[in-house]
Amino acid sequence: MRATLRLAILTLALLAFGADFALAQSDRRPGTFSADELVHEGHRFFGTVSRGLAQVVERAVSRWGQPNGYVLGQEGSGAFVVGLRYGDGKLYTKNAGDRRVFWEGPSIGFDTGGEGARTMMLVYNLPATEAIYQRFGGLDGSAYFIGGFGMTALTANNIVVVPIRSGVGLRLGANIGYLKFTPKATWNPF
Repeated sequence: MRATLRLAILTLALLAFGADFALAQSDRRPGTFSADELVHEGHRFFGTVSRGLAQVVERAVSRWGQPNGYVLGQEGSGAFVVGLRYGDGKLYTKNAGDRRVFWEGPSIGFDTGGEGARTMMLVYNLPATEAIYQRFGGLDGSAYFIGGFGMTALTANNIVVVPIRSGVGLRLGANIGYLKFTPKATWNPF
């Protein structure tokens, strides 16, 4: 578990020195979720593997501010240089309603293995629930040996999506890719 936590911290440090996807906002805006609300939902969703969840959520909130939406779901992925990821879940917002979402996407990089994960995605600057239905690109790194926990950030049109994953599998590597959100399940990741 310590190795997993160290990997999550290393991933966060790499994100801190990467491109700045959005300006952090320290004040509470109407229609946003506080770190405490997110941690509570994360503990309820992830269960016993959520020991480091509070630290990851606090890091995301300090970096990008308070999200105005989040997604809870599950996903599966696999890669050997080229990879694919498929998932489904539910988008929650405070004032725009909730809706079912699906995501899929390709990746390419120094990446091999497979994983299944429960995923919480923090969503920032979402102007309307329909705006989630687009492609969000970014970098991702994974290191799972039986189990793991990590965070990354994806962006499109000033909207930032921060997936927090707790997974099981065997995977190691880094890649570049995107997630495409859709209202219906599809096998086409493009």
